Amino acid sequence: MSQLIRTLKSHIRDEIIKKGGWVNSHAHADRAFTMTPEKIAIYQNANLQQKWDLVDEVKRNSTVDDYYRRFSQAIELMISQGVTAFGTFVDIDGVCEDRAIIAAHKAREVYKSDIALKFANQTLKGVIEPTAKKWFDIGSEMVDMIGGLPYRDELDYGKGLEAMDILMDKAKSLGKMLHVHVDQFNTPKEKETEQLCDKAIEHSMQGRVVAIHGISIGAHPKEYRKMLYQKMRDSQMMVIACPMAWIDSGRKEDLQPFHNALTPADELIPEGITVAIGTDNICDYMVPLCEGDMWQELSLLSAGCRFTNLEEMANIASINGRKVLGLL
Repeated sequence: MSQLIRTLKSHIRDEIIKKGGWVNSHAHADRAFTMTPEKIAIYQNANLQQKWDLVDEVKRNSTVDDYYRRFSQAIELMISQGVTAFGTFVDIDGVCEDRAIIAAHKAREVYKSDIALKFANQTLKGVIEPTAKKWFDIGSEMVDMIGGLPYRDELDYGKGLEAMDILMDKAKSLGKMLHVHVDQFNTPKEKETEQLCDKAIEHSMQGRVVAIHGISIGAHPKEYRKMLYQKMRDSQMMVIACPMAWIDSGRKEDLQPFHNALTPADELIPEGITVAIGTDNICDYMVPLCEGDMWQELSLLSAGCRFTNLEEMANIASINGRKVLGLL
């Protein structure tokens, strides 16, 4: 064949390059490539909340060199795809202490001429329990963005809103953006995105807060979603979608609006809300089959949301990522 027929994939990739290249806005590179055939039962038998503690095995046994190797492999995987900016959460807690973030900074120095790296502190142990709070405070000084997981403190202590206050106060006091995991479980019982919007306004953090996932938004009725989108505009909330991370949402017998387990980009973008994209977990206990493939993430989001605005697809994978990472 003398000349290949141009595909939509080629067109979108070219547009992404014109806009400065791919941006992976959210990952957990410190735990990348830790899934093995021998450990697949962890994914099969444990829910996410259980995995938050099951990964202690990886964290406890990993040296700085182990973490560095995983960071390097993840970073080189991104560079090979044309990713020019990469945001990743990093575990900093009483189990791994500061070993992962030390390795992260080492990797940033090595790869600084090839890719922009931004770090947020992962708070798998929450921010309420004293040891967890101690390491949250330590970690917050070592990262570019404050990271949060308020459902951990809601699950353990019924204090998810208090956790959000702690996160907001820390981010505001340090002048850093705040990235928060919310609405991950695909149920109308969750309203964390709305709570995060309210807290952003309460703490005068408009335009500085990013919601990660927002899967449960689609489980709510249309009237609620329209109200939520107004709150998101009022708080200038931005969102990161990680399609492969939650497309495996388990079967439920609950009655709710029909939707795929994806961030509803098809509704958010037309409402004027910034949506970026990330790989989230790469071949680890949480998402063993995610390969860190940026095109796979973008195409899954587009197909699963029936969202084929080509210009906006390119923005999701490039410009919008720079916005949520504070690079624009």
